Amino acid sequence: MGLRRRSKDVTTTDWAAQNGYATPPGITVDTTKPDRPRTVGRKSLADGLLDRAVTVPSERIHAHVDSLRRRNPEASPAQIIAMLEKEYLLVIQGAGGAVGAAAAAPGVGTGIAFTLTASDVATFFGASAAFALGVASVHGIDVQDTERRRALLLATILGEQGGEVVGDAAGVSGVHFARTLLTRMPSGTVKKVNSTLTKRLIRRQAAKQGGLLFGRLLPFGIGAAVGIAGARALGKPVVEGARLAFGEPPARFPQVVEVVETGGTPRVIEAQGPGRRGR
Repeated sequence: MGLRRRSKDVTTTDWAAQNGYATPPGITVDTTKPDRPRTVGRKSLADGLLDRAVTVPSERIHAHVDSLRRRNPEASPAQIIAMLEKEYLLVIQGAGGAVGAAAAAPGVGTGIAFTLTASDVATFFGASAAFALGVASVHGIDVQDTERRRALLLATILGEQGGEVVGDAAGVSGVHFARTLLTRMPSGTVKKVNSTLTKRLIRRQAAKQGGLLFGRLLPFGIGAAVGIAGARALGKPVVEGARLAFGEPPARFPQVVEVVETGGTPRVIEAQGPGRRGR
């Protein structure tokens, strides 16, 4: 049986919000002070966006994966992951194009354009977190601890660099490290990994996003194209990073295990609820 295509545009705001790809709730930018976006609490903007991105409910992630399986009952885990990859790239490309067009519109100053770019980064982090957790769900892992989620998000975005950091900390290979990170790494080690990964990400993304912001200030129309191309350039490495982190998809859908924090050392139990059994 062939895989059925979605009849609804996967880049729409409603679909993104329903399936965990929308900008995380609570992310705002202060356009009354165009010299800079507003920080979240006392943390830097990037830290705040990362924290918000990893709070998407597990139920929403699993529900979306389950809906893909119901609509495509003959699909293998590899095919479901391919659908998640396609959806993810379409979502961030759509967001990048919209922000690029808005930032290049006549009458929009550089300060407002910067806040628009900050909103785009929030969408990128939120969509990337939902995507990585969706892949984890297909691999049979349900993790709700925000530190582990953040480490997965950061390592996925950073790709080989992220894998090296996790691998060095865990004493394992820098490839196919996701299961070790999510189910076996001590909590204290995860926090140290997050500190290192966050510093690397901020340095790298600052350079990339700065270039994209300049592109969005080009004449209207060209700015939208740069936004789409820039989002695609940011998204493809995340897809590759997830493949690096998780390795080959399982041949069959496994029983999902839930990661439970117990005194700094994680343990896994069989997850309960509809759709959490393998086949």
